[in-house]
Parts: sequence; C-alpha cells; structure tokens
Amino acid sequence: MAVADHKKDPNAVLDWVWDWNEWLDEGETISTSTFIASVGITVDSTGNTTKTATVWLSGGTAGQVYEVTNRITTSGGRTDDRSITIRVTER
Repeated sequence: MAVADHKKDPNAVLDWVWDWNEWLDEGETISTSTFIASVGITVDSTGNTTKTATVWLSGGTAGQVYEVTNRITTSGGRTDDRSITIRVTER
C-alpha cells in the first residue's frame, strides 16, 4: 500500500527521502536499505544514513503511475517496507 503520492516531470531527476526515525526503536539504526521501483522509472542512485534512506529517480512516461518501495533491515534484525506513488506529469 502506497503511503504518499508525488509528482515528477518525465525529464526531471529528483530525490525522495524516507525518514524512519519514528519507526526505529531507540538506539536502532538502518543496516541495509534497498529500493524497488516499478518498471518504467529508473533508480539512478541510493544512499542512507542511520535513520533515513534516499533514492534519486529519473524517467517515467507522462500519464503513468509508478510505485517505489524502500525496504530496510535494522540493527535489531527487523525488516520493513514503505512505498510512495510517483505520478509522472508534464510540469
């Protein structure tokens, strides 16, 4: 289930940040972070800190909707996903 809806121009290269601070237990950090994107939108690069994860996206076709999911594993051994919806529109 997507938790947020965002717009992107097909020619834009933009970053989105997942903030995991509220979900992480005290002292727990992000150990690994991966991004899964619908076919048609490109994950250019990713990165993370101990509390956030960032993805840079490009491409997509105007009028199409894409889902991008961040999957993390924590220092406490927990794994969870958070997704956003990217609506590609001419801007």
